[in-house]
Amino acid sequence: MTRAASVGRIGAPLDYEAAIERAAQAAVLSDPLNLTLLSAIAAGSTPRMLMARFQMETSEIARRIDTLMEAGLVQRIETAEPVLTANAWVRFGRLLVGAITGEADLPSTPLAALPPAVTTIIDDLGYRFHSIFSPETVARYVVESYLLLTNRARVHAHIMSLTARYAADRLEALASVRGLRLHRSPEVLFVCVHNAGRSQMAGAFMRHFARDRVHVRTAGSEPSSEAHPRVVAAMEELGIPVWGEFPKPLTDEVVRAADYVVTMGCGDACPVFPGRRYLDWDLEDPLMLDDSGLRRIRDEIRDRVASLLHDMGQADRE
Repeated sequence: MTRAASVGRIGAPLDYEAAIERAAQAAVLSDPLNLTLLSAIAAGSTPRMLMARFQMETSEIARRIDTLMEAGLVQRIETAEPVLTANAWVRFGRLLVGAITGEADLPSTPLAALPPAVTTIIDDLGYRFHSIFSPETVARYVVESYLLLTNRARVHAHIMSLTARYAADRLEALASVRGLRLHRSPEVLFVCVHNAGRSQMAGAFMRHFARDRVHVRTAGSEPSSEAHPRVVAAMEELGIPVWGEFPKPLTDEVVRAADYVVTMGCGDACPVFPGRRYLDWDLEDPLMLDDSGLRRIRDEIRDRVASLLHDMGQADRE
């Protein structure tokens, strides 16, 4: 495949269940009033503001919001006010805004609808990235990162620290993509569906073998809420902890920032951009196997990571 042809790829096609879900969402949004209502919610309108804007009865506004919720487009997070789900932001965010210019390239949501700690994260990262990005860009990435993580988290005890790390890593990737920060080392992105098994093991092996010679990221097309305990235990058997890592949704900027993108043979819809090396490791899902099978996949991932490091010219020289 030529480089020009690669630009047009979006990854593997949807499976049938995912197609059913998205077709249902598209059907809901085929009603212009529902689409306009969703856009107003994305812009931060409250139910009272929606009533005034659309001149509808409360019951009709509520019915349409319920329809959006049933389609997985709207949810309520720690507040009675409706907000968009993470999937709605990712799939339809650009459809909902009238004009996007400059750095304001992500849809916005009102800070008043989010926990106060989100503002603290925005302030901290705004100071850290003040010479690179506008406050608006930092705020938008923090808010979207929070929504992406809370949409699938089962335990919210550490959600703010995870949001800060996830948003910071995405902003670092964006800075690299825009040439605002130079790579100090090759960047490798490991991707699997849930970012809880294969990609976590590959990332842990790469960090262990390469240390600071390679910058490693992992992500998932449909990430779980945490790395699977069986995977953590299998890696600890080798003295390689999967510490400090957590499943993260796949986003464009981390793909663009990578020099190597390794998908784990599981049909991820991973965007393809020119100038990167794409590898697909056809591996069984270790979590579908018994402990012996999981260890076999673990050891195969270890060997593949070592081979990749050698191909990159980053193998241990000691």
